[in-house]
Amino acid sequence: ADAEAEAEAEAEAEAEAEAEAEAEAEAENSVANLSRELDDHLDSDLLPLFIEESKDILSAVFESLEQWKADEEALAGVVDLQREMHTLKGGARLADVDVIANLADANLRAIEAFLDGEMSEYGALQALSYKAHATLSAMLAGLLVGQPALPADPLIAEFEELLQRSAHTTPSVQVDIERQTEGTVSSQTSSDDDDWDLEVLEMFSEEAKELIEALENNLSEWALNPAEQSFNQEIQRVLHTLKGGARLASLDTLADASHDLESRLIKGFESGEALEGDLKELVMKAQDRLHELVTAFTSGKQELAESDASPEKKPETQTSDLTSSEKVVASPRNPVPAKKPKPVKKSDQRPAQQETVRVGANLIDALVNLAGETSISRGRLEQQISDFGFTLEEMGATIERLREQLRRMEMETEAQVLYRAEQEGFNVSEYEEFDPLEMDRYSSIQQLSRSLTESTTDLLELRETLANRARDAETLLLQQSRINSELQEGLMKTRMIPFSSMVPRLRRIVRQISGELDKKVEFEVSNAEGEMDRSVLERMIAPLEHMLRNALDHGIESKADRATSGKPESGTIHLSLSREGGDIALRMKDDGAGIDDQRILKKALDQGLVQSDVQVTRQDILQFIMLPGFSTAEQVTQISGRGVGMDVVASEIKQMGGTITIDSMLGKGTEFTVRLPFTVSVNRALMVSTGEDFYAIPLNTIEGIVRVSPFELEEYYKADAPPYEYAGQNYKLQYLGSLLHNAHQPKLKGQPLPLPVILVRGAEMPMALQVDSLMGSREIVVKSLGPQFGNVHGVSGATILGDGSVVVILDLPALIRDESAGVLDLLDQDAPVHEQGNATPLVMVVDDSVTVRKVTTRLLERNGMDVVTAKDGVDAIAQLQDCKPDVMLLDIEMPRMDGFEVASLVRHDERLKDVPIIMITSRTGQKHRDRAMAIGVNEYLGKPFQEQDLLAKIEAVRIENKFMTH
Repeated sequence: ADAEAEAEAEAEAEAEAEAEAEAEAEAENSVANLSRELDDHLDSDLLPLFIEESKDILSAVFESLEQWKADEEALAGVVDLQREMHTLKGGARLADVDVIANLADANLRAIEAFLDGEMSEYGALQALSYKAHATLSAMLAGLLVGQPALPADPLIAEFEELLQRSAHTTPSVQVDIERQTEGTVSSQTSSDDDDWDLEVLEMFSEEAKELIEALENNLSEWALNPAEQSFNQEIQRVLHTLKGGARLASLDTLADASHDLESRLIKGFESGEALEGDLKELVMKAQDRLHELVTAFTSGKQELAESDASPEKKPETQTSDLTSSEKVVASPRNPVPAKKPKPVKKSDQRPAQQETVRVGANLIDALVNLAGETSISRGRLEQQISDFGFTLEEMGATIERLREQLRRMEMETEAQVLYRAEQEGFNVSEYEEFDPLEMDRYSSIQQLSRSLTESTTDLLELRETLANRARDAETLLLQQSRINSELQEGLMKTRMIPFSSMVPRLRRIVRQISGELDKKVEFEVSNAEGEMDRSVLERMIAPLEHMLRNALDHGIESKADRATSGKPESGTIHLSLSREGGDIALRMKDDGAGIDDQRILKKALDQGLVQSDVQVTRQDILQFIMLPGFSTAEQVTQISGRGVGMDVVASEIKQMGGTITIDSMLGKGTEFTVRLPFTVSVNRALMVSTGEDFYAIPLNTIEGIVRVSPFELEEYYKADAPPYEYAGQNYKLQYLGSLLHNAHQPKLKGQPLPLPVILVRGAEMPMALQVDSLMGSREIVVKSLGPQFGNVHGVSGATILGDGSVVVILDLPALIRDESAGVLDLLDQDAPVHEQGNATPLVMVVDDSVTVRKVTTRLLERNGMDVVTAKDGVDAIAQLQDCKPDVMLLDIEMPRMDGFEVASLVRHDERLKDVPIIMITSRTGQKHRDRAMAIGVNEYLGKPFQEQDLLAKIEAVRIENKFMTH
């Protein structure tokens, strides 16, 4: 029994254990099932997201591959490809698409090996990357339609094989390439890359493309007319330019190939050879060779362009006969393999070069001109807004005057109501609590009075609205002004090129001419990185070259002379560029023999350029070398000394609005200083006035501005007056109006303050010019006067002010030269003499009513008179300081100062006391008339006036005043 009980207990325990095990297994299965369900749910959510993301990634991969293929030297496409593959691999792992992740990982590892410099077979890597892109696209397309992605094991194996092959062969490949290109590419790149002028290369790259295009076009046209030798000459010119640029860029292979073809064409031209047979075949092969070299260079493969410059080939390429030319161009399709640049690590990568767009110079000039026109339009709009604001102020004053008149009208109306009630026996005591107006019916005039008051309030609100709109317009114009200034500055920068681009050409001139003259010369340039306007720099090339030739030929002494003088054997020419205000200053200084002023003076006396009894300063003597045909050279050479050149230099500089000065010391050296405007289209000028005329004077012609008291000016204007002295320099002081030969005279009497005097720079004769007033400097847009005014002396152009008026830009140095030569006097003698009586009369209209001023102005202008207006007495007195009218039309009732006060001040002013005054007023009473006549008013008219009556009065007082004056 005990045994059975134990057996049953054991059976029960085993059953319980089995039941627990089954429960645990069920629990584990349920957890596993739940986990699988969660994973399936997660995958189902991630896969659509991954598919959408993969579309963009693969598109970016293709763009990176295309960028890499287009520019194999730049690594920007490879870096982008690496980043996209890394993103694709991570997304595929997260979405549990391992087949895509594995392929992306294989491609990624190969790209990283390439970037780390561990792979040389970039072509194979590029091809496999394209193949991987196609495979990945196919996998993605299958996922889109619900098909599983198949593994790409063969392609992954190709990537692995490429990595293993590159790891074993890269060192030997590099050694083999270096052995093939020994003495050519490696030596040149190691010695020249450090000082490789990137700017010259960049400039020549664009020029070379144009020259190759011109070469192909001319060859095509020559092939159609083989016997036409003009095409031969044109091709020679193109090749010569290409050769010179290639030499400057240190591309000797391209330069030699151009030279060889040019030499062969010269022989063909001398013998009249047509483009046929062997010559045609040779020229076409040479064209292909040049095209390959230029293409290799412009695409960044400088090593390929230089690979033929080996020591074995160099003697052959230097010959210019047909045989050597054929050797150079015989096999253009098989160039020496070039060494691929070793890929750099990501930390050493340079950013991709900024893209550039080539734009024609004519288009840039047109855009600059349009920007100038925009500035002019904006200035005119600003002036109109300013005038609008002034009109609003007058409108406000008119509204206030109207409100005052309505208030008085209401008072008069109320008084009339009370008076009428009193006359009609209205019993006020019975209706004490009522106002008389409340008991009387409003008359029409009372209703109109109330309506006018309301209208006045409406007008005031409208004025406030207009004032707000005017302020908004001013704010917008200010913003537009800033934008326009930035636009104009940006356009001006597109026309700027560094002065350093011109330095290599000047260095070659110094090197060649010093060699011909057997002189040692060091050419130093400072601040060559400064920029100049393209048009100014291009026009300055010839003057600078001639100044260099003069310095080398006349300035720097021979070796023996320098040794005798105790100077170093090597001479020095120093060229500097600096910015002075709105000007560019070029200074060329040498340590040569200097200029012998006595020799120049003797030559000038022999040629009759100066009288022997005239005292001339050293500065005046040095100016003679600027005259046409003037030279002190003992013999004529090809370099200089022909008597022409410096006059052309001075003329060219003056045409650009610049100046040239000379400073020399015998035995020490000579310095030329050339000042040029920063740009020829936009300039800064000082606005001045003489009388009623306004002029613009470029700031680069102004040495300084001083103020002189009227009493001193009276002494300087006398016939025997001494010259005006300032800062140790003597100036001939003159009024600008007299220099311009107009009718204006200086206003010296009654002037309490000193008057401005402008010291002129760049003139042969130092001169100080007095003006009536200065109106500040401003940036002006220079406009050409056209052929109609091309012969006008002393005028360099014109500009347009904000009010639309045209202001002439004066060329003061030219005016002073013409004045000293008597040119302007001859022009005055030829000009017809006009009678003073036929001059257009100037009438001043003084009235506080805008309507009266406008109506009167139109009437007088229709009848051939000039009109100036003033809004009140104070404004009239201020304007009378600047002008003297022939007749004044004066109102009596005006704010700030009435007509009686104005008339009294005019009659007590020594300068204005004879100005006829016609009073036009609504006060027609005898008392007002008598007071006006007592003050000295000539005529008295009431408002409204008859037009013919006013015109008759004006003519009568003018004739009377003219008679009394005489």
